[in-house]
Amino acid sequence: AIDDEEVSKLSFAVVTNDNTPTNLERLVTLKNIFAKQLPKMPKEYIVRLVMDRRHFSLALLKGGWPIGGICYRPYMDQHFAEIAFCAITASEQVKGYGTKLMNHLKQHVKRQGITQFLTYADNYAIGYFKKQGFSKTLYMPRERWVGYIKDYDGGTLMECYVHPTIDYTAVPETIKTQKAFVKARIKAVSQQHVVHDGLQLGEGVKLKNPVEEIPGILAGGWTAADFTGASARESDREWSSLYGQFRAIWKDVEKHDASWPFQEPVDTSEVEDYLTVIKDPIDLSKIKQRLDDKYYKSKDMLKADLIRMIENCKTYNGQRTVFYKEAERLGAYVERRL
Repeated sequence: AIDDEEVSKLSFAVVTNDNTPTNLERLVTLKNIFAKQLPKMPKEYIVRLVMDRRHFSLALLKGGWPIGGICYRPYMDQHFAEIAFCAITASEQVKGYGTKLMNHLKQHVKRQGITQFLTYADNYAIGYFKKQGFSKTLYMPRERWVGYIKDYDGGTLMECYVHPTIDYTAVPETIKTQKAFVKARIKAVSQQHVVHDGLQLGEGVKLKNPVEEIPGILAGGWTAADFTGASARESDREWSSLYGQFRAIWKDVEKHDASWPFQEPVDTSEVEDYLTVIKDPIDLSKIKQRLDDKYYKSKDMLKADLIRMIENCKTYNGQRTVFYKEAERLGAYVERRL
């Protein structure tokens, strides 16, 4: 999070190669940041695009000096812009600057009639762009962008719609206001905020119905049946019924001919960077173990794990790989099955 003191040191500037000393210094600094933070990108390519007069860069300045930026090329007639590079210098990361930078860029380009962003994201950047509102599903008509941007092997094409009426620089304040409103409405119909006095027990005093006499239990909607053995037996019967349904779903997914990449955990001794990209791995064997451990309480919980398994595969593997294609096939089946 960015505190008020840090925010006071920040400013933004759109820079391009106009031969002015200030902008040239800023572009060189941004070029160095991009090259440092994007080591797989050829340095000559970074220089060519950053210094190209058709490209612009929104620089995030701290104390007047660039600490990050986004290099982009607008296609005014097509009403979209392609993001080429986006990076924050290493010492200023994990402070929310990346989100602040993207929000200011959206606010800037919407004044110019830009309605969409396109970018090719590698596996390490997909998570960031998703948080900024980008999606792998493209809604912009192909004729608006095909032939204008270059296709990159190993990258995932993502799109973001820039809404003309949203004030992107006020997004944090808007979300804060919305949360406060929702909490106030919940409080109006909920007893969650009510604090009950504890039990006052003296020496030798015993309760007739210990659970029910605890202040707040009955007010919270609990009944005596919730604490009886009969309730527990009923719960076991309900679980047995659910388990049968869940196991049938798991078996159908496990037998699907596109499920072969998901049968066992990824061997991280062979795929050494897997856990760097995928923070929460899961596979069909782990889902089966969770079934046996009575982890799943609803179909939605089971579906969430299946979808996460499929999305992990699509995140790590490029769109042209067989793994990505099998993940899409299995994902379509899961959506139909559930």
